[in-house]
Amino acid sequence: METPPIRQPTAADRDLLDRFLDALWLQHGLADNTLASYRSDLQQLAGWLAGSGRGLLLCDRADLLRYLQQRLQAGHSPRTAARLRSSLRRLFQWLLQEQLRHDDPSAHIDAPRLGRGLPGSLSEAEVEQLLEAPESATALGLRDRTMLELLYATGLRVSELVGLELPRLNLNIGVIKVVGKGNKERLIPVGEEAISWLRRYLAGTRQQLLRGQPQPILFPSRLGGPMTRQAFWQLVKRYAQQAGIDKPLSPHTLRHAFATHLINHGADLRSVQLLLGHSSLSTTQIYTHVARARLQALHAQHHPRG
Repeated sequence: METPPIRQPTAADRDLLDRFLDALWLQHGLADNTLASYRSDLQQLAGWLAGSGRGLLLCDRADLLRYLQQRLQAGHSPRTAARLRSSLRRLFQWLLQEQLRHDDPSAHIDAPRLGRGLPGSLSEAEVEQLLEAPESATALGLRDRTMLELLYATGLRVSELVGLELPRLNLNIGVIKVVGKGNKERLIPVGEEAISWLRRYLAGTRQQLLRGQPQPILFPSRLGGPMTRQAFWQLVKRYAQQAGIDKPLSPHTLRHAFATHLINHGADLRSVQLLLGHSSLSTTQIYTHVARARLQALHAQHHPRG
C-alpha cells in the first residue's frame, strides 16, 4: 500500500492533542519532558494520518499498525515504538472517557519486545577525568565543574540539576531537596567534595553570572537565565571530548555512574532507589546487572582460569 505523504496535523487534531496533554498534566502531573515526548509522537502520527485524509477520531487499528510498521522500517528502535504505543494507549483511553470515540484501536496492538540493555556508564578514573576537564579558574568553568561534581555526587537527573534553585540547597547539613518526576520530592545528601565546590561557586561566581538579577536558579546560563537540558548536555559532550573519553555517552551518564559506583562499593539497592527517585525497585535493579557485568569482566581479565 502506498505511503501517505506527511502533512501538518489538522487544526481539529492539534486542538484535540492540546486538550489531551492538558488533561494528562492535570491528572497525573507528568514531567514537561514526558509531555513533550507525547506531543512529538502524537503530532507525527496526526500528520501521517492527515496525509491519507484521516484523523485521530477516524483512524482504525489497521492505520496504527501500518504507521508503527513504517516507523520500524525507517530505523526507529523497538524502544521508541514501545513509547509511541504507550502514547497511543493513553490518548485513545482519554478519547473513550471523553466520549469522543467509542472504540480503542490501540487496545490489541502488542508492544515490541525490548531487551534489558545495560545503561552506559563511566569508570571511576573516567569520571575523574571528566570532572577535571572544565577550566575552574573562569566563571563558566567553575560553574560547570560544580555542576558535574554535584551531578556525580547525587545522581540527579539532568532536568533536576538545571532546574535546581538555591533555596533547595542546605550546605550546613549537606542536603538538597529535589522535586522529581510526578512532582515527588526527595532529600539527597551531598558529599564533602561537592559541598566544597558549591561553597567556592557561591562565594561570588553565581552572582557574577546572574548579572545582578534576583533569580533563584542555582546554575544560570552565560546569559543569566535558566540553562536548558540540551545546553548542559552539549557541555558534557565537549568536556568528555577534552578529557579523551571515547565512548557513547548519554544525558544520564553521570547518573548511571553514580548508581553503579555506589553498588560496586556495597550500597544496598533500596538506598540507591531512594537516592535516584525511582518509584519502583525493579527500575533500580538494572544496576545490579551492571555491577555483575563489571565483576564478570574483572574475573575474566584477572583470574587464571577466567
